[in-house]
Amino acid sequence: MENEEKGSRNIEKRILKRFDFYRFNYLKYWIVAMIDVLIAVVCSTVVFLIYFPLSEPLSRRYLLLVMICTAVVSMIAFYLMKTYRNIIRYMTVKGLLPLGFAVIIKTVILTVVLFLMDLLAKDILINFFLIDLLLTYVALITIRIAMNVVYGMVNQKVANHSMKILIYGSDEKAVALLMRLHKSPHYRPVGFIVYGKESTTYRLNDMNIYQFQTKEGLIKIMKKYEAQAILFSTYKGVQTEKDRLIPFCEEQKIKIMIAPPIDEFGGNDPIRLKIRPIAIEDLLGREEICINLEAVADRFRDKTVFVSGAAGSIGSEFCRQVASLNVIKQMILLDIAETPMHYLRLELEKKYPDLQFIPVVGDVRHKHQIELLFNIYKPQIVFHAAAYKHVPLMEENPCEAVRVNVEGTRIMAEAAVAADVEKFIFLSTDKAVNPTNVMGATKRLAEMFVQGLGLAIAHGEIPGKTQFVTTRFGNVLDSNGSVIPHFRQQIKAGGPVTLTHRDITRYFMSIPEASRLIMEAATISTNNEIMFFDMGEPVFIRDLAERMIRLAGFTPGEEIVVEEIGLRPGEKLYEEVLSTEENSTATVHPKIRVAQVRQCPFEELKEVLPVIARRAWEMNVPETVQLLKKWVPEFKSHNSEFEKYD
Repeated sequence: MENEEKGSRNIEKRILKRFDFYRFNYLKYWIVAMIDVLIAVVCSTVVFLIYFPLSEPLSRRYLLLVMICTAVVSMIAFYLMKTYRNIIRYMTVKGLLPLGFAVIIKTVILTVVLFLMDLLAKDILINFFLIDLLLTYVALITIRIAMNVVYGMVNQKVANHSMKILIYGSDEKAVALLMRLHKSPHYRPVGFIVYGKESTTYRLNDMNIYQFQTKEGLIKIMKKYEAQAILFSTYKGVQTEKDRLIPFCEEQKIKIMIAPPIDEFGGNDPIRLKIRPIAIEDLLGREEICINLEAVADRFRDKTVFVSGAAGSIGSEFCRQVASLNVIKQMILLDIAETPMHYLRLELEKKYPDLQFIPVVGDVRHKHQIELLFNIYKPQIVFHAAAYKHVPLMEENPCEAVRVNVEGTRIMAEAAVAADVEKFIFLSTDKAVNPTNVMGATKRLAEMFVQGLGLAIAHGEIPGKTQFVTTRFGNVLDSNGSVIPHFRQQIKAGGPVTLTHRDITRYFMSIPEASRLIMEAATISTNNEIMFFDMGEPVFIRDLAERMIRLAGFTPGEEIVVEEIGLRPGEKLYEEVLSTEENSTATVHPKIRVAQVRQCPFEELKEVLPVIARRAWEMNVPETVQLLKKWVPEFKSHNSEFEKYD
């Protein structure tokens, strides 16, 4: 009862707060309207007195009448053009047009009314109209300029305690960010900065555009205008300057920040909470990947979508992107991790209140639970992301890797076929290509089973209608347990940053990028294929670590040491290219190709997988690993105790 009363009081407070907010805004509107009307009355009265001085009896008699008529006519004109709704401190030349139209309407109506009342003779009619029009318009513009000057002076006093920044770029997004920061007490823009001839300076929105070509030129600009940071308005700008301006800033320890796209801000969002320092993910990202959203939406329209591993990095982002389409019927979320599932549910229900989300805490190894979920909810699309993925940990726990990555996938796939699922998307990894560790081998064996099952259905060997799609890609930026959060924690602790080998390289892809490509692959694939994504160029992990240290404001090797600790069990020095043009085929999407891989007879796999799973449940490590090596002959252990079984 007490909680209910507290809740009611909180709701009442929010309603009153919102009411006060709107009341205050309308009060400001009416203050502007009253000032405009007062100025219009004064101007028309002055013009009237030019022709009819107070010494004349006629002017004294009708002066009050002229003022009343002017006030009424001005109210009508300003209301029609809504001039009082314009925020004066953001007034532009374009914004003065409605004000001009309002003055014309006011002056025309007033002149006609005064003429009909015999207060104006024909010979002064045009003169009165022109003088009143010009005087009123100039007076209204002048008062707006004066208010802007006053606001600027007040804002300047507040801004003296804020951070001076340069905004990168000179496009509309940079200008929009400047307008957003106009009233910020935390950031004070002192100009724009772009790459170009340093001797040339332009102006944009009353701010200088400073140009740099060299590190020395940048330092000169920063010192001259006492700028403390550079703020990027777009991710595209970060990509443009990642090998030029940003290294200069890293070397000189100049703060580099980024603001999300301006359309992500709400009307009352505090911008200081949105602006953040540049992260390594911003520098490793590539140009935005475009997918056929219309085709993807049609594929998911009115479907029930089942996501295993829903609370993980990729699983949760996939849920967000599918939910953002606003076309699905409902979404079943399965994960063994209770707390991440709880937060994912809260997030999705808040962002998409009209969609139905069913969170389930469960395990893909529990066959009865999985079959029950499929029978109850009858999903049409399944996204299977649940897996163990950490190479050294799975090298120490090979039986657990088999139980989840192989047996869990088999249980999910067979349940999908039995429930007449339309499409099953299996998430694999680049480590399944010529695996050197248990984790990669289990994912490759799961790939073989999934593809074999799909082809057996397609060839009519077993009943069913499910199509299977396997997607392969490399490391995902900032995913749970990946190298970037690990390095970030080590830097925060003051180092050292530990590196397994100075020459180790990896492919990276952002979480949203991977999720979009998975959605696209699910849409374009129809033949039970293994699809891999264009991961770009491999990244040297040592370069990654040193870049992260510099971004944090430290000097690599001096303030924070980078230590080499040696390759871990099962770890490769470099991941192999997922496939090449010689053993792959193109798809309609330039970033997705189909791998031509060795296939294994499904009947044999169907018999052997339960055997491998049984050995894993028995915790028989030697036989489990030997069976993996037998059925995945390309699996050759590296830096591991299991090399003896090769």
